[in-house]
Amino acid sequence: MQWIAIRMLTGDKQKFYGLLFGIAFSTLLITQQLTIFVNLIERGGSGVFNVPTADVWVMDEVSRTTDVNYPMPSTSLDAVRGVPGVEWAVPHLRAGASVRTRDGDLEGVSVIGVDDATLIGLPANMAQNSADVLSMPDSVIIDDVGALRMFENGQSPIGERLELNDQRAVIRGVADAIPSFTSQVTLYTKYSRALNYVPGTRNRMSFVLVGAADGVTPEQLTTRIEEQTGLRARTRDEFAQDGVDFIIENTGIPLNFGITVALGFIVGVAIVGLTFSLFIRDNIKQFGALKAIGVTNAKIRKMVAAQAGLVGLIGYGLGVLGTVAFIQGFSSNPTFKGFYIPWQVPLISLAAVVVILALTGWLALRNVLKTEPAAVFR
Repeated sequence: MQWIAIRMLTGDKQKFYGLLFGIAFSTLLITQQLTIFVNLIERGGSGVFNVPTADVWVMDEVSRTTDVNYPMPSTSLDAVRGVPGVEWAVPHLRAGASVRTRDGDLEGVSVIGVDDATLIGLPANMAQNSADVLSMPDSVIIDDVGALRMFENGQSPIGERLELNDQRAVIRGVADAIPSFTSQVTLYTKYSRALNYVPGTRNRMSFVLVGAADGVTPEQLTTRIEEQTGLRARTRDEFAQDGVDFIIENTGIPLNFGITVALGFIVGVAIVGLTFSLFIRDNIKQFGALKAIGVTNAKIRKMVAAQAGLVGLIGYGLGVLGTVAFIQGFSSNPTFKGFYIPWQVPLISLAAVVVILALTGWLALRNVLKTEPAAVFR
C-alpha cells in the first residue's frame, strides 16, 4: 500500500515538487539562520579562544568580558603570583584605540598587549612571519581579518607604518586569529609597548593570565585566587561563556534570529499544509475507492505517513545541502571565517520538519478519514 501511496504522490508532479520546495526552503532557512546565530554568539568568546595557553583569567570584580573590562593596578600581578598552585602569571592589556594609516585614513582598532618575555596572549598560529618579529622596534602584529579590512585589493600589510597615539607602529606579522564579534581590526604587541600606544589612567592592566601548576585544576585555582586576592577569577571555558552570555543578554540578536527561524517554520507549515491539502482533495476519490475495497483507516494513515516521509526526507536533505553549500560558498569571506554547522542544528531542523509534516499531514488526513466509501460511487 505504501508503494501505491508513493505512486499517487509522484504522479502529481506539480504538487510533489511544491511539497519538496516547501520542506527544503523551511529546512534551509531554519538551518542557515541557526548556524549563523551560533557562530556569531560564539565570537563573544573569541578573545579567550585566541589565548589557548591561559588556564585562568583574573580581572577586576566588575569586569565581564574581554571587551568589557576595568583596569587593575600592577600590584595585582604580584598578588596572583603569590597564590599556591599558580605555575605562572603574566599581564595582559586590551584597549581600544584609533590608528592613522600612511594614507591618512582613521581606523578604530583593538590593541592587545602580550607578555614581553613569553609572548603569552598571542594566537596560537601565525598567517605570515613568526611571533619573534615583536622583538623588533615598534613592531605590531595584525590579525588576518583586520588586515583584509584595512588593506584592500590584496595589498600586503607587512612593513606598513601606522600612527598610534602619536607614535610609530610597524606591521611585521599577521596572526591567524578568530575574529571578534564586531570583526574589529586587532593589533598585537608587547605589553610594555602597548602601554605607550594606548593612553589611559593610572591603572592599565586589564587581566592577569594564569597557568595552573600540575595537580591543580583550573576550578580549584580560581577559588584560591578569589579567596586570597579578592579579584574575580574565571576558567577559560567560563570566561568564554561569559562573553557569549553578554551578547545574548545585551543585544537583539537572539530575538531577530528567533523571529527568522519562526518565520521559516510558519512558511513551511503554510506551503506544505496548503499543497498537501490540495493533493489530498484531488485524490479523495482514489482514497474513497481504496476504503470501498476494504482498506482500513489505519492503512490510510500509513499511506499518508509514507507520502509525508518521502517528501520530508528529500526536502530535508536538499535544505541541509543548501546550508552546507552556503557556508562553503562564503568561507573565503572574512565575515564568515571559521563558520561551521554545529551537529545540534540539523537535529533541530529535523525536529521542525517532523512537526511540520505531522501537523499538515494530520490536517489533510481528516478529510480522508471522514470520507465514506460509498461517496466514490455517487
